[in-house]
Amino acid sequence: MASGSTGPSSRKSLSPQQALEHANVCLQNALNAKDPDIARVHCHDAEASLSQAKKDANQTDDQTVTKGIATAYIDLGNLLESLDRARAKKLGYAHEPRFAEFSRHNGPMQSFSGSSRSLMRSQDDSSKHAFTLEQRPQRGEDTTVLGHIFDVNVRPPTIKIKLPDADETLDSTLQLVYCLSLLKTTHSPDDMLDPVAQKWLQDTKKNTDEYERLHGMAIDVIEEFKRDERKDAKAVAEVVCLAPVLDMEAFQGLLEEFYTGIERSSSLNVHQIEGLAQLVQGADPAYLVGKDLVKLLELLNMRLVDTPQSPQHMQLTLAVSHILDAIADTNVTGLDRNELHEALSSCIEGLKKSSDPFLVYHAAYAHQALLCATDDKTTWQAAMRHTGKVIQGIPTLANVKNGLDLTEFIHALDGIHQKDFPGALNDGGAVTSTCGRVTSFAVSDRSLLESLKESLSSDCERDWYAALRGADILIRDGELATFKRLVCEAPCRLDPAFLWGVCQRLGEMAANPIWNDNNRQSAVAFLGEIYRDDEAWGRHAIVKQWILNILMQLFSSPGEASNAHASVAGTLLRELVSIQDVEKSALCRAWKEKGPTCYPLNVTLPDIASPSLIDRVQRRPDVEGKIRVIKENRTRERKSDVYVSPQARSGLQAASESPFSLMDKVKEFLDSDQKVFLILGDSGAGKSTFCRQLERELWQDYKEGTGRIPLHINLPTFDKPEHDMIFKRLKRADFSDQQIQELKHHRKFILICDGYDECRQTHNLYTSNRLNQPGEWDVQMVISCRSTYIGSDYQCRFQPGDRNQKSGSPLLQEAVLAPFSTDQVEECINQYVAIWETHWKAEDFKQALDLNPDLMELVKKPYWMALTLDVLPCMVDPGHNLSKKSASRVLLLDRFVEQWLERSKKRLGEKEMNPQERTAFEKLSAEGFTSNGIRYIKMFATAIYKEQHGHPVVEYSQSVDRGTWKDNLLGPTEMRLLYEACPLSQDGHRYQFIHRSLLEYGLARAVYDPQGMRDMSSSSMPSSSMRMPSMDTSTDHIWSLGFSSEPKYMAVMVGEEPDSDSPLMWRNFENDHFVVQLLAERAQHEPMFKEQLLSYIEYSKKNKKWCTAAANAITILVRGGEHFIGSDLRGIRIPGADLSYGVFDSVQFQGADMRDVKLRGAWLRETNLRNADLTGVRFDELLCLRDDSSVVSCAYSADGKLFAVGLEQGNIKVYLTSNWKRIWTLKGHTSSVLGVTFSSDGDRIASASSDKSIRLWEMGSGACAHVVTDHSGAANCVAYSPQGDQLVSASDDKTLRLRDSVTGCWRRILPGHEKGVRCVAYSPKGNLIASGGDDATVRLWNVGTGECIHILTGHRTDCYSIGVCSIAFSPQGDQVASSGSDNTIRIWNIETAECSKVLSGHGNRVMSVAYFRNGAQVASGSLDGTLRVWDVKSGECQHTWTGLSTPINCVASSPNGDLIAFGDSGGTVRLLDLSVETSRPIQEAVAEVHYSPGGVLVASCTHASSTIRHLDAETGVHRKATTLDGSVGGTVYSIAFSPRGNQICLGCTNNDILLWDVETRNVEKTLTGHAGMIYSVAYSPEGDRIASSSLTGSVRIWDTKTGECRIYLRGVGKIKRIAFSTDGRLTAIGGTDGSIQLWCDTTCIDTIKWDALKGRDGDVSSLAFSGVWLAAGRKDWTVGLWNTQTRILKVLKGHGHVVLCVAFSPKGILASGGLDRTVRLWDVESGQCRRVIQNIQEGVTSITWSTTLDVNELFTGCQDGTVLKWQVVEGKSYDVHLRWGATSASLSVAGASIRGVNGLNRLNKELLWERGATGGLDYLVYKVKERMPALTPPKITLGDILGAVFAVLSYLIIGSFWVITALALIGVAFQWLELCVDIVSFVYNFFKSHF
Repeated sequence: MASGSTGPSSRKSLSPQQALEHANVCLQNALNAKDPDIARVHCHDAEASLSQAKKDANQTDDQTVTKGIATAYIDLGNLLESLDRARAKKLGYAHEPRFAEFSRHNGPMQSFSGSSRSLMRSQDDSSKHAFTLEQRPQRGEDTTVLGHIFDVNVRPPTIKIKLPDADETLDSTLQLVYCLSLLKTTHSPDDMLDPVAQKWLQDTKKNTDEYERLHGMAIDVIEEFKRDERKDAKAVAEVVCLAPVLDMEAFQGLLEEFYTGIERSSSLNVHQIEGLAQLVQGADPAYLVGKDLVKLLELLNMRLVDTPQSPQHMQLTLAVSHILDAIADTNVTGLDRNELHEALSSCIEGLKKSSDPFLVYHAAYAHQALLCATDDKTTWQAAMRHTGKVIQGIPTLANVKNGLDLTEFIHALDGIHQKDFPGALNDGGAVTSTCGRVTSFAVSDRSLLESLKESLSSDCERDWYAALRGADILIRDGELATFKRLVCEAPCRLDPAFLWGVCQRLGEMAANPIWNDNNRQSAVAFLGEIYRDDEAWGRHAIVKQWILNILMQLFSSPGEASNAHASVAGTLLRELVSIQDVEKSALCRAWKEKGPTCYPLNVTLPDIASPSLIDRVQRRPDVEGKIRVIKENRTRERKSDVYVSPQARSGLQAASESPFSLMDKVKEFLDSDQKVFLILGDSGAGKSTFCRQLERELWQDYKEGTGRIPLHINLPTFDKPEHDMIFKRLKRADFSDQQIQELKHHRKFILICDGYDECRQTHNLYTSNRLNQPGEWDVQMVISCRSTYIGSDYQCRFQPGDRNQKSGSPLLQEAVLAPFSTDQVEECINQYVAIWETHWKAEDFKQALDLNPDLMELVKKPYWMALTLDVLPCMVDPGHNLSKKSASRVLLLDRFVEQWLERSKKRLGEKEMNPQERTAFEKLSAEGFTSNGIRYIKMFATAIYKEQHGHPVVEYSQSVDRGTWKDNLLGPTEMRLLYEACPLSQDGHRYQFIHRSLLEYGLARAVYDPQGMRDMSSSSMPSSSMRMPSMDTSTDHIWSLGFSSEPKYMAVMVGEEPDSDSPLMWRNFENDHFVVQLLAERAQHEPMFKEQLLSYIEYSKKNKKWCTAAANAITILVRGGEHFIGSDLRGIRIPGADLSYGVFDSVQFQGADMRDVKLRGAWLRETNLRNADLTGVRFDELLCLRDDSSVVSCAYSADGKLFAVGLEQGNIKVYLTSNWKRIWTLKGHTSSVLGVTFSSDGDRIASASSDKSIRLWEMGSGACAHVVTDHSGAANCVAYSPQGDQLVSASDDKTLRLRDSVTGCWRRILPGHEKGVRCVAYSPKGNLIASGGDDATVRLWNVGTGECIHILTGHRTDCYSIGVCSIAFSPQGDQVASSGSDNTIRIWNIETAECSKVLSGHGNRVMSVAYFRNGAQVASGSLDGTLRVWDVKSGECQHTWTGLSTPINCVASSPNGDLIAFGDSGGTVRLLDLSVETSRPIQEAVAEVHYSPGGVLVASCTHASSTIRHLDAETGVHRKATTLDGSVGGTVYSIAFSPRGNQICLGCTNNDILLWDVETRNVEKTLTGHAGMIYSVAYSPEGDRIASSSLTGSVRIWDTKTGECRIYLRGVGKIKRIAFSTDGRLTAIGGTDGSIQLWCDTTCIDTIKWDALKGRDGDVSSLAFSGVWLAAGRKDWTVGLWNTQTRILKVLKGHGHVVLCVAFSPKGILASGGLDRTVRLWDVESGQCRRVIQNIQEGVTSITWSTTLDVNELFTGCQDGTVLKWQVVEGKSYDVHLRWGATSASLSVAGASIRGVNGLNRLNKELLWERGATGGLDYLVYKVKERMPALTPPKITLGDILGAVFAVLSYLIIGSFWVITALALIGVAFQWLELCVDIVSFVYNFFKSHF
């Protein structure tokens, strides 16, 4: 213990005199102490002794001791103040000289922003004093609650201020204050100014002109304020923030201006009074003169006396209390108590008569502030205020800068609360009244009004005032956790006045937007706790009603409804008023009856005036007036607005993800640093509607003067928006050039650019307008575009920055509008019915949509929803069904336009017209107003496309455009009437259709008008009234729209040429997707139009003038689903046609002009393309690399020029990526090549194999340079270091080995994995290695030390004890991606060693993972047969490719682009270009095909997405699709259709069986019981039973009606397939061992098994019954045919791969199909193959026959999602004809002849050859080189030459593919195969070059 200190027990024994002496000793010791902390200990001892002396002095009444105590308290206070200053100086906070940010004060001391001085804060918070909270005895349970509220102190909210350049125009007065504060303060070398501020300060001090300019500007602002006659709140708020940076003269002048203004004002100017308080609080204390403050108080006193009690009294009282707070804070002395102090106190006390608790509270608050304002009281009373802890807590509290020492402060409050001084010095009993002044108050439960009124009548200081002042400091400094503790531990915590003030401060914080949402919500929650917990906070009724008022005000504040804190306040309010408590219920009733009262919650500065004072000083133009005009115009609500907030997904291929709110996502974007948000969607998806709604909402949130300006730009209405887009938009809004420059340099914008596609843009508007460049516009852009308009590499058109950055730009975000959900459709209907008066009710609309599924799908787009609601009541009666024809888009538009014109006719008929207009109207009506209107729409649309190339806006001026086509359309009276009647709009001199779709509809109807055709069918010639006024003019610009030539449409009927004036002739519609769609629908409904289109195609054979029309015609027909199977199209001219996904099997295309034709996904099987011109043709697909062995591993070289494939058979094949030619086949491994990698220079390859060896290969020679076999287990993976000096290998022996990259010898062994190591990778810098093993861990190793630095856990092993399968580093090296047997991919952060994302979605083990070059995406391949591409940041799956029946084993990403390569167990490496493939339909293998009994539908179902497609059995047209996702609990593994097709049985991987109703689309029953994955399901012939099997060896027979299990068979073995006999008595079970068992109920009656072919798996893959015959397809490539009566077994051979499916026709024909891409038809009796159906693109997965006996129709489902219909004609050998195909997404050219084609490049030729096309000598060379390995003959013989010549001549003469076989045989006979190939190539090239 320090000298002079006394313990608590010994101190009690001291007399008052001794205690005083001891206190003086402690004070002297503190004064002499060198260490401030030791000095504080002495001060604490002194205070304790003084407290003891004071208590004893009350009893002795010793005046000498009393005076000594008072003197000692003064000394103590002075000493503590000096210690605080020393500490502040030590911490670098003396006088707060450094300012970098401005914080808006939210305390009750200031009604605007708080003093500017208190706003300025150091940018470096690290030196801020952080007080230490000592553990204090808790007051009850005060601090045990609120644990979730204000749990940490935070940094005070701040506003960033930019420092201006020299002579730069200032943005605001706050910017000026910031600059002057830096210049005014003397900075020491230790000041922690940021480098920018330091440089600015140095430059400005050197630039005297700039220095003087800034100081002069502050004076100018004051002078401008003086000239301002209004001096409103905004002007006052602006000028008072200058207070801290003014010199004394300027400050005195401003103070005088306020004083004079208040004094001379005839009415109470509350704003100026508040500003006066603000000015005093923010001033330098040295500027405050006592006489000035006396004058102020006299003025306020006078105003209080003169102002009657009214609502203004509340504001005046607030201002008085703020002024008094400022006076107390500045320690001004010399106030005359009798003349001023008592008078002001008396006036405030007079307010106690009010019944308003808010007014009485603030009067009491002002009274307390007055008591603390220094006056001429005695020394004793001054000592009370000057006590060390009190002086920190009350008089100078607002000046505390170092944070509040809460422990000392609460201790001081204890001193006020519990202790008192004797009434010495005959001072009116002031001290006596202080004694006990709080104790009775705090524990009392008297009403707040009574307590406050009592305090108004007393001169006693209350501790609640000191506590609230301390709370203000804590809130100001962000010490929210400390604030919470103060509230919980203050001795006055139960005082209702204190609680009232606390609630007010919490409400102000919740209402203040500068605090973050978490803090605002915590403030609301705090209010709720005070309301609920009566035990902790008392039962003060007025306080609780005050809380309810605050919550109501927060909840109902304008513009706050969407904020989180407002929602929390509303929820809490509802909760509180529903509390089941008698007293609280009565309180709530009283509150509701009285009604909520909104008292002012002071939060922030009012918005700066426009123009602001500093704007006027700088002569900046006023822009806010114009902005207000735009806001009013754009936010004007219309009665017809029906709006439902749309949902969206993150990308074009994100169809599987859950949709999100687009509005929320866009607003989240606007709060981020991203710059462009792209909104994509089809026509009618609601893009424009959303853009308009977004603009309205942004305008509603706009803050005048400071907010970002939302600017809607309808792109089609602007000429060349790629330049000066914003300037043009503002000029159109009548902004001057000066105003535009002001906005450009000082305001921020949110651009909403709508209709990128409509203005036919190809520019990047962001970059071409130089947005966000230095000196340019500061914007964020939201831009909309049709998804059908953009190409595959569309992101370069929108992303900010570098065009070469393909994807993953951090500044670009995109979303694709999702169709309406059923709930959204209903909401639209309800809104429409509520807004419009219609005879249909909401239920009528819903019923109509339910009865028309096609229409229901259509209305899921907002535009079609609105249009359908408008026309539906006129098309069908309630409760009736629309035909499929009537539900199409084109027919809905027909009805909409007709209805619009009928309404317009009625409206015009009632309109007042001049005689000329009336005559024209009557003429139009007599001729047929609707018909004339439709013709006008066609004319207007055709003119736009022909004259403006589709630009939708027509700008017309009668004076400028006289005599032009525009004048002909818009000038004559008849035309103006028709324009007014049609769905067109006018904006000044700009004219356009109200929606883009109507423009496209007009053009489509100009191509073919069904009404015109029907009119012409009824008469040979149209009447004159059907013709529009002539378009001919006397000017040079003369042309005909062709509507007078409508009889030419009869050409098809009378054999004449088609219409040569049709728009089909002069415009290629390839990119006008919606026009093509409308015309395709028209062709489906109008046979005459279809014939017309076919005639264009036919006439193109004769004359090339028809080529454009023919290209359009065939594009339209293909889009409409027309099949051209077997058509004769020889010589047609269709350049530029889009034949994507068209069916052209067996078509004759010889000599056709097919330049630039799109053939993506087209079917060209057995098509003859001989001599066709295919220059520029596009297939949009890449080669597949095929092999006979499973692909196990693959890798790109570092430069992307080479690609290596490791095969199961042990070989490695290396390809050139430029043309995908194989350059090496590396042989040496004896088992699977599990890993392959290139060195960094691409000169070497390292490979790892399950034969335990590592091999190093030289790329120059293809030779194996080194073999190392030091691993004791399989070598699973190998990787080169980026520097190329090291090699690392991973093995099943649990080790990693670092090797020499040249010799392969190991240098270091890295042990640590507990099981085998499966994968390894180097980081991009080469300093780290990541490995993954079967111990389910990922380990990070330091390459230099070999130390394992991190072990990352999270993956799980599967039942085969396999853990992590693959690993990859991100290109940036900051992440590692790992994939595992737990079906997930995990993204690990290298720095934190934590998992940042888990990517889930695969249904089986994820074998491989690879990063894209941008690091923003990863690709993964799985045993479930799917490839997925993931967004790393969001974790969302962006693209999914499915349809493979074989597992994907490896994935590699090209380092040069978006190319993905992935290899599967079927021996195929597929190449996908992500930039192209993103819009390609997903391929899904068909799991099951079923033919409905009625012959109407063929239903096919897929495994991957569980989607059912319903196809018309006659035509193959797609009827509908149903997705089972959401109903299925796990991945669907087995599927079966019921015999009637009304039910589907789904066997899932989660062991459940689901019975799914096709019509209702619901799961009827869930059958549970199996313990393993459901591998096979089958229906009985009657459909009353279902058999199911699982790999666990169990079979169950279920009742389909009850869902009960009838039969349970155990121990059957591992089962693969199950089937019922034709009569349903027997059940056949096929096992994994190749055996087949026959069961009758629970008895096995027979078993058969035959040996599998050598080296093959004998699993039973399919079963089928036909009478006594049972057919079984097996994986050993055979079909077993078993007579179940005679037990005769026939093994049918012929398939070249696994047999996946077998099926019997009703006539007993057996069909089998498999992975060899063939279907074989077998005669059952003889076992002979009668027909092989070839040229199927992918493996056949399912077969079904039609159920009719009169015709044999076979349906096949394939791996690529294709469904084919074949007609089988019985004869000596079955004839098979393809009738239709439901196309897949892939190109099909099997059997197509491309001999002699022109313009086809080498890669496209090889693509076609790889897909099965034939023809040409170069094809011969290709096939021979593909099939024959490279050999080097020792010498050339005559036999070699003769053999080669014979082969060439044979091919030329016979033209048969079999010549390849002949060539091979000849080559083998002479043993010189390579020479044969070379000679063939030589002969072909010789003849090609010479002849």
